[in-house]
Amino acid sequence: MKQENTKKSKPTPKLEEGLDYYMEHGLFVLTAHYLLKRGYCCKNGCRHCPYREKEIGTSLT
Repeated sequence: MKQENTKKSKPTPKLEEGLDYYMEHGLFVLTAHYLLKRGYCCKNGCRHCPYREKEIGTSLT
């Protein structure tokens, strides 16, 4: 008898170009809007990371 996974996973939200990301030289560049919506820093040095200010202790403005 096959066991079914009873956990329901959240559907992956669709990204909207221009709001969540834009394309540059064939690469996806995530916007600060998307990164804030995601809710955490991935520590990959994203160009528009809204969490970087806390990490390096300086203002992004």
